[in-house]
Order: sequence, then structure tokens, then C-alpha cells
Amino acid sequence: MTTQVDLLASYWTMASGAVPHSDHEYSSAAFEDRVAAAARAGFTGFGIWHADLEHTLRRISLADMRRILDDHGIKHVELEFLSDWWLEDGERRAASDVAKRKLLEAAHVLGARHVKVGDLFNSAVELPELVEGFAALCSEAREYGTKILFELMPFARINTLADALELVTSADAPNGGIVFDLWHLVKLGISYEDVARFPLRFIGGVEINDGTFTAPWTLFEDTINHRRLCGEGEFDVRGFVKTMLTAGYEGPWGIEVLNSDLRTWSPQRIAERAAATTRAQFPT
Repeated sequence: MTTQVDLLASYWTMASGAVPHSDHEYSSAAFEDRVAAAARAGFTGFGIWHADLEHTLRRISLADMRRILDDHGIKHVELEFLSDWWLEDGERRAASDVAKRKLLEAAHVLGARHVKVGDLFNSAVELPELVEGFAALCSEAREYGTKILFELMPFARINTLADALELVTSADAPNGGIVFDLWHLVKLGISYEDVARFPLRFIGGVEINDGTFTAPWTLFEDTINHRRLCGEGEFDVRGFVKTMLTAGYEGPWGIEVLNSDLRTWSPQRIAERAAATTRAQFPT
């Protein structure tokens, strides 16, 4: 019997029918069906993407969503994704503020554990500006009872552990932290041991998945369509899990697998396969 851990079904793993970076980022499967599938497979966490949130709210209310999550025993709710929060003004900042309000209002009603934020396009912004924006965002999120977690990735202005540490220590927000995604760590060449030395108070979330070390397509294509379920690629997923458990990480483990084939499956098939392959990575 494997170690009992809380597994979080990240949005893009369960996003049947959705297409990343398109006008169809929402899932074609109903919210309640995806939540039910995840719960039946043993997940206690569930992720919601901003476009899917907006699409779902055209049919049911936030209160309805909360009831569905509660009825299925979902303890950890993740909301994502917010960008451009560091800009001072302009159309992009205005759009970001609208998205922020929707995400924070949803976080409050749904009792979300955190809102995931970041930078998807290696924006030309200085670190002090990011720190200031992050601190302000965390302060605002505290009023809604949630955390703000920055995701370290190759596509972000912050793509090193040193800069990530500078972001959270300088902002020094009690509800601010970093989310570490194994796929991004491997592609950035960051060692598991270095991640384990990151201050535990700032490790807000951990996501696991699998993939290949090299690919014939671009890094962007690789990250949105070719990630693999745990144990089905070349990464040392078990080694990473063991390292983070030893470091003292006790939060939920997000399973984030953006894969074009996986998104053609039914929610139940995805959930069962994702849960089984992930549990196999944990010590018995």
C-alpha cells in the first residue's frame, strides 16, 4: 500500500476537449462530471483554469461549484492563471485586473487553497517591479483568504531558483510562495537537491509529471501537448518525490500533464490513469 498523500487533479490534466492557448481553453466536459471523475479516482484536490471558470459560470453559480466540490470531498482547490499583474497600466494590465477580480472572488467562494500566477512570455520586466507587484497581489489575496503562488518555468522572467527566492523573500508575504513543476525543473536543468534546499515556508505547491529530455518540436509545443503521465517518460519522478518528501513537503501534489492525446479521453479514464500512475511514484 502506498503512502497516503493528497493528489490534486490539475486543470490541464482533466481538461477533456480543451486546447491550450486558443479560444477553446475550456473543457467540453461538464465541471460536475470532471469533479466526480477525479473524486472517484481518489483525488482530493481539483484545479480550475480561468477560461474554464468563466465558461462554467455561464451555466452554474460559484455557490453551485462550491457545493459540487464539497459533495465530492475536494479539500484543495487550485485556481489559475494570472499574468501581467506587475504592469503599471495599459490594456494588458486592465485585462489582468478583470481576471484577478474574477479569480479572487472565486477563490473566496470556493475556499481555494491558492491562485497560481506567473509570466508565460519572459516579459521584459525588472525583478524589483515583479517583487512589488507580487507583494501587492499577495496583500490583496489575503482579503479573500487565499495564497498566491508563482510558477517557476522556462518561459518566465523568473526562471532560476535564485530569482524565485528573491521574489518571495523580498515580498515577504505570509501567503506568497513558489510552485515547483517537475517538467519545468527538468527542462531548466535544476537539480532536485537544489529545490529541496529552497526554504520550506515558501514552497507553496509541487506538481509532478513526466516527459522526455529532448524532443523534435519546440519547447512550447513540448510543454502544451507532449507531457506524459508519471512513470511513462524519462524523468526520475520517484527520485523527485522522495527528495521533496525528505525535505518536508506536506502539501497536495498536483498532477499536471498537458498532452493532446490525453485531452481526447473521457474524464473518468484520465482520472483513473493519472491517479494510478502517480500513486506508483510514492514509497510504500
